[in-house]
Amino acid sequence: MATNLQLDDKLIEKALKLGKHKTKKAAVTQALLEYIEHLEQQKILSIFGTVDYEHRYDYKKQRKIT
Repeated sequence: MATNLQLDDKLIEKALKLGKHKTKKAAVTQALLEYIEHLEQQKILSIFGTVDYEHRYDYKKQRKIT
């Protein structure tokens, strides 16, 4: 999908340099991937402490070979 964006040239140049990307597309793609990953991590962190578990559950017991 072709998309025309007006991006800050200074930010693009800095991303190209720091990320050692050869193209603007590569820099923007990497930025989007990291942004998506960050949002997914935030989603996981938002449920931290809300999952109930059995306190008496012995995970080591399942490791034993019978």
